[in-house]
Amino acid sequence: MNALRFDPDSDRPSLLHLVADEVVQASVDLDDPSYLDAEYMQRISYLVDAMAPAKRPLRVLHLGAGALAMARYVAATRPESYQQAVETNQELVALVRAKAPLPRRVKVKIRHTDARQAVEAAPEDCYELIIGDVYDRARVPAHVTTVEFLSEVKRVLRPGGHYAVNLCDGGRMRFLKPALAAMSAVWPHLAIMVEPAIMRGKRFGNVVAVAADAELPAEVLRRRCAGAPFPCRVVAGAELAEYVGGATPATDAAAIASPPPPASLRSF
Repeated sequence: MNALRFDPDSDRPSLLHLVADEVVQASVDLDDPSYLDAEYMQRISYLVDAMAPAKRPLRVLHLGAGALAMARYVAATRPESYQQAVETNQELVALVRAKAPLPRRVKVKIRHTDARQAVEAAPEDCYELIIGDVYDRARVPAHVTTVEFLSEVKRVLRPGGHYAVNLCDGGRMRFLKPALAAMSAVWPHLAIMVEPAIMRGKRFGNVVAVAADAELPAEVLRRRCAGAPFPCRVVAGAELAEYVGGATPATDAAAIASPPPPASLRSF
């Protein structure tokens, strides 16, 4: 990352936007950790809310620390959760600690290592939720989308655990569809939360995919997504299988990184 900084929001003084390479990568509210500005994070929070009874602590692994906005949300809504975050960029971690430090009551262990290496080194049945938000210069690296990597994620998840990942694509979806096909090859249950225009490739944007070895709370997610300030769809089952079509699952031998966002895009 270059030109890494926090910019204050013009309308919400407590809200800071993490900017890297002139693109807003994440936002964090220092006064209200339950407030999530990014739409994709809001969608991940719907899963956090739905996957266990309210306020029950979870064991969570964050792949990609960002500004630790999701970790703050989990701590605020599920106190005493055990959380670990993995981040390769030590400059980013130092900036967050200096400009947007965690509240004292929020405990998150931060490890400086590659996301895939962290998962491969983790013991099995360790986490209830793994959140993937790994980006390198605004692109999702290929090596965290493959069947091989996802099989390790499944090994580390507890039975009934969930994997949520923030992906991005546009156009012909040459990155997204193989990534979803790989998830479908590893887990029996898969759903995506996505805006229709992004799903059709009409514009570049985020797609949140969730997977598990047990039934997903799809109806709860649908209600939350439909009632959101910027509504989106939940696509699962036969409709999702038709959308992915005959895409070959991403593997270590052939996976590609996500495309870079358009130069005109300031956030995604």
